[in-house]
Amino acid sequence: MNTRSVAAQGRGQARRAANSKALEVGARAGFGARGVIYVLVGALALQIALSGGGGKQADRGGAVAEIAEKPFGEIVLWLLGIALVGMALWRLSEALFGSAGPDGDEASKRAMAAGRFVFYSFVAYSVLSFAAGDPGSGGGSSDQQSQDVTAKVLGWPGGQWIVGIGGVAIACAGIWIAVRAIMRKYHKHLKMTEMSQKVRRAVDITGVFGGSARGAVFATAGGFAVAAAIKHNPDETKGMDDTLRSFTETPVGPWLLVVIALGLVAFGIFSWFNARYRKV
Repeated sequence: MNTRSVAAQGRGQARRAANSKALEVGARAGFGARGVIYVLVGALALQIALSGGGGKQADRGGAVAEIAEKPFGEIVLWLLGIALVGMALWRLSEALFGSAGPDGDEASKRAMAAGRFVFYSFVAYSVLSFAAGDPGSGGGSSDQQSQDVTAKVLGWPGGQWIVGIGGVAIACAGIWIAVRAIMRKYHKHLKMTEMSQKVRRAVDITGVFGGSARGAVFATAGGFAVAAAIKHNPDETKGMDDTLRSFTETPVGPWLLVVIALGLVAFGIFSWFNARYRKV
């Protein structure tokens, strides 16, 4: 057996693994885990808007800490972390072999899948590390982490430009997320024909509202990163918690944060619909 045939056989086995039932289950479990985290972040943000939050963080770390405080919380964290590993592996398969749909083999789609693989790998690692007893991992403050990273990058040659470009990219990503949600681009990724009229309506309400709120949070966080670059001040950077709290400083007071918080809860529910109806 020559090297070429061995390589072809290996690629075939990898592709079959990528299309396996196990990977599909992992992807659906990952969407479910993402939904849990967003629902909790939204609920924590709602507490902040209505009562100050009692010192809790409205970000992934706050959600993880909230779960850990509950009965059987450690077990739930392990399950969430494993589910997020499933999501990361599914994204990796999309990066290597393309995703479902007629345009799934496009280079841009594969590049985005690779980026999502890195992101979900990090999230899975942080949740599993927290479950294993490292509270500084999954439960760390997103605000402090963002400021630490920004301070480090600002110290590099051309650091202001790097932070500024990164901030613009995050802001543009937020706008892109919101616009795609409003245009209901997610329809092509879901098995819409399997939904009842009532379910389809619920998917559109949570998809549009949730995606728009999520996009608004990303866009605002990107704006703060740009401000940090312009002022050469890492304290201007905000993680998800401080970004959400900034919505209370608008002329409408905490009510904008109430809307955003409910939107994040809606996105979590939308993630659960993805767990059931996503084309994998």
